[in-house]
Amino acid sequence: MTVVVAQVIGTERLELEPLRVEHAEEMAAVLDDPALHTFIGGAPDSPQELRARYQRMVAGSGDPAVCWLNWVIRLRDEGCPAGTVQATVSLSGQDSGAEIAWVVGTPWQGRGIAGEAARGLVGWLAGQPVRRVIAHIHPEHRASAGVAAAAGLAPTGEWNEGEIRWRRVF
Repeated sequence: MTVVVAQVIGTERLELEPLRVEHAEEMAAVLDDPALHTFIGGAPDSPQELRARYQRMVAGSGDPAVCWLNWVIRLRDEGCPAGTVQATVSLSGQDSGAEIAWVVGTPWQGRGIAGEAARGLVGWLAGQPVRRVIAHIHPEHRASAGVAAAAGLAPTGEWNEGEIRWRRVF
């Protein structure tokens, strides 16, 4: 069975660095804003909670047909983390695909970082054994809709748990 493994992805301004448990401390500060949970619910994780979550994420799904891939978005010039992108890749023959998501910390929003990171991720996925990419976006989250569009995804009109499914087929 094919396995997809996260690799460093470079873009013009960013380096998408495969997630490590050690990222938890610095990422807790980046993600420590309740406003980031407006559309997805929940609250920011403490550094300890984030470390435990990252341990589970790095360990993988446990299903050999599903790969959990996660990256820290790092600003190349500043060297600081600004958010994360992720892809859950399902390698099930003809229907192989990836579901992607992103989050950028509040201080870095409005600078095109999420769009650039999503384009880099989708470009990288196009070189993997993936036939389609999907994202689920809250209908009122215009910024995320813009990120999805920038990455070449289009709304499908399909709904999933109150969110619109966006898709790109390779």
